[in-house]
Amino acid sequence: MFTCTGYAATAADRPLAPFTFERRDTGPDDVRIDILFCGVCHSDLHQARNEWGGTTFPCLPGHEIVGHVVETGENVRKFQKGDMVGVGCMVDSCRECESCREGLEQYCEEGFVGTYNGKDRRHGGDITLGGYSRSIVTDQSFVLRMPVHLDPAALAPLLCAGITTWSPLKRWNAGPGKRVGVVGLGGLGHMAVKLARALGAEVALFTTSESKIADGLRLGAHEVILSKDDDAMQKHKNSFDLIIDAVSAKHDINAYLSLLRRDGTLVQVGLPNEPLPVAVSGLLRKRRNFSGSLIGGIAETQEMLDFCGKHNITSDIEMIRMDEIETAYERMLRSDVRYRFVIDMATMPEKI
Repeated sequence: MFTCTGYAATAADRPLAPFTFERRDTGPDDVRIDILFCGVCHSDLHQARNEWGGTTFPCLPGHEIVGHVVETGENVRKFQKGDMVGVGCMVDSCRECESCREGLEQYCEEGFVGTYNGKDRRHGGDITLGGYSRSIVTDQSFVLRMPVHLDPAALAPLLCAGITTWSPLKRWNAGPGKRVGVVGLGGLGHMAVKLARALGAEVALFTTSESKIADGLRLGAHEVILSKDDDAMQKHKNSFDLIIDAVSAKHDINAYLSLLRRDGTLVQVGLPNEPLPVAVSGLLRKRRNFSGSLIGGIAETQEMLDFCGKHNITSDIEMIRMDEIETAYERMLRSDVRYRFVIDMATMPEKI
C-alpha cells in the first residue's frame, strides 16, 4: 500500500475537501498511473451528494482520467513506463458473462466495477476511489492508450462523454446518408455533434437556447433547431434516422420521437431524475424505436480514441484547479460551462 492524496466528500451535505488514503501496490497485472488531468462529469456531483442513493462515503469521484504510466506489474505487456494512458468509468467486470465476452463490459451480468463508488471484488471488496487524486492503480485490461499528439487535458472527457455518445452512434450506424439529431448541447451533446459529423452523418442540433446556435454550428452541426419553436419542429417530422438525447432533465420525449422516420431510433443517454412519459401510439404508427445506451466497452472506447486521434477530435474544456471543484459543481448545475470542466492535477497538494 502507498499513501495518496485526493479530494473527497465525507458526507452528502459536505463539500469535497483534501483527503489522504491508501492505494494498493501495483500487482502483477496492474498499471500505476500518475494522473495529469481528470474531467468533471455530472455523475460526480450526483454521487458525491448521494442524489442517486447508494453512495458510500468517503466518496472520491473522477472517471475521466489521463496520466502517465509510472510502474507496471510483471505480467503487463500492453503498456510501459512513460506511456500516456487513460482510465474511464470502469476498472473491472466479471470478464466471464456473455456481455463481457462480447466486449460489452458496461453491461456485465455481475455489474461492472466503477472507477469510484464501486465494490472492487477482485481486491478484497474495498470501495473504489477515483481520479480526483494524484495517482491510481488499475488492471491493464481497463487501461486505454491515448492519442499522444492531442491535448491530454482535452482528451480526458472522451473517456465518459465521448464514449457515451460514440457507442450509440456506432451501434445504430451513424454515417453517410444518415440524418442524426442531437438533443442538448452540454458535455455529452457537444461530443455527439463532433463525432456524428466526423462519421459523415448529416447532423442537426436541438437546443432550447438561442445563445448556443453559433456554437452548435461551430462544433459541426449542419443545422441548429430551437426546440421551443413549434413551427421549426413541425418542419422536421418523420425525417431523422437516429436521435441522440443527451438531456438529463425532465423534458417532452414525445416531441423528439415524432421527428423519427419509420424505423428510426431515439437513444437516451442523458439520465433524468424523473421518468419520461412515452406516447406509445407514436412508436407503433411508424415502427419507431426508443432505446437507451450506457457508456461503452473497453474495445469500443479504444476504437473511439483511435478515431478521435485520426480526426483530431477533442472536447471543449475549461481548466480548473482542484480547490475550485465545488464552484465548478455549482456552475455545472447552472449549465455554466462550455462544455466540460477538467481538473489540472498539478494543483493537487502532495501532502495534506
